[in-house]
Amino acid sequence: MKSVLHNSTVLIVADNNSQQNLLSDYLIGFGLNLLVANTGERGLILAQNRQPDIILLDTDLPGLDGFETCRQLKGNEVTRRIPIIFMTALGSTVDRIRGLTLGAVDYITKPIQSEEVVARLKTHLTIQKLQNELEERNNSLHEEINRREELIGELDSFAHTVAHDLKNPIGVTMNHAQFLCKYGSRLSPDEFQKYANVIVQNGQKMSNIIDELLLMASVRTEKIAPKPLNMTEIIEETQARLAHLIEENQVDFIVPTSWPIAWGHAPWVEEVWMNYCSNAIKYGGRPPKVELGASVQLDDSIKFWVRDNGVGITTEAQKELFVPFTRLNQIEMDGHGLGLSIVQRIIEKLGGRVEVESDGVPGHGSTFSFYLPLYDATPFPT
Repeated sequence: MKSVLHNSTVLIVADNNSQQNLLSDYLIGFGLNLLVANTGERGLILAQNRQPDIILLDTDLPGLDGFETCRQLKGNEVTRRIPIIFMTALGSTVDRIRGLTLGAVDYITKPIQSEEVVARLKTHLTIQKLQNELEERNNSLHEEINRREELIGELDSFAHTVAHDLKNPIGVTMNHAQFLCKYGSRLSPDEFQKYANVIVQNGQKMSNIIDELLLMASVRTEKIAPKPLNMTEIIEETQARLAHLIEENQVDFIVPTSWPIAWGHAPWVEEVWMNYCSNAIKYGGRPPKVELGASVQLDDSIKFWVRDNGVGITTEAQKELFVPFTRLNQIEMDGHGLGLSIVQRIIEKLGGRVEVESDGVPGHGSTFSFYLPLYDATPFPT
């Protein structure tokens, strides 16, 4: 096992060149990297630029003395955590106390004994290493606690959202099913079919909510390998899935003839288009006009967008759209609050971001967009 001294960097700040040379030659033999300064000013510059692991600082320096040098080192955010060992005159108790008060971790009395220096360096480098490891573990623990708190908050939101969104279709389904059980034999075939259709429609709503919850969970945990996207195929599949909604609402659906190629994961990107396009239909004008497009950006990303002809969204409402489990409350229409949260999670995991643009003027509509890395035959950024 390598010593803690090996490859550690020591800054020696001392005015006595002969002392520096003897000490330097001795320390090099232990695998230490040495930096040397003969003034406090030079020591401050080296400490700032090179950030050594530990500093040996002589109290007796020309110009800026060791105490002021120490004070400035401890007052600098970059250098304040570097351990400082003072080298001070034998019997100078006042100097030793002053140095420790300024933040030094130890002192060595002159004349310097090389073996003592090595022992002190080893001790304080070990302490510093253990402190750094403890700090890293504490930071990791805090990050883990924050992640867990985030997950707990998300689970609470899940529970609230699912309970809210499932309650209505479950209630409608139960009422219609109970009605059919009690009075179904008295109904005409057309009446019976009408009640059955309501049950099927609400069952589909519940199924969609569950599918979105499963998708949201999988986006958090699933490992995917991004590939170049065939956006034409993805849009064709999206249109096929929305065919009933497009026909029912007589949507003017405008799609480019070609697309730039982006990095991504096709099943997830299809879900993004599904969400954006279905919202554009639901919250668009009457009849809805839904226009899709893309443009390559200067930062080597691609902006994909969906524009509708609805009433628009206020600036305040735009700030809340991608907050988990919020919904478009401006208009009372069918829908639930998971969709945009899923969109944001998908796109961020694919290395992009989401946006919405709207001036809030009726008829001007809104433009929902997402950005993905441009495919240029280079590996996907990790």
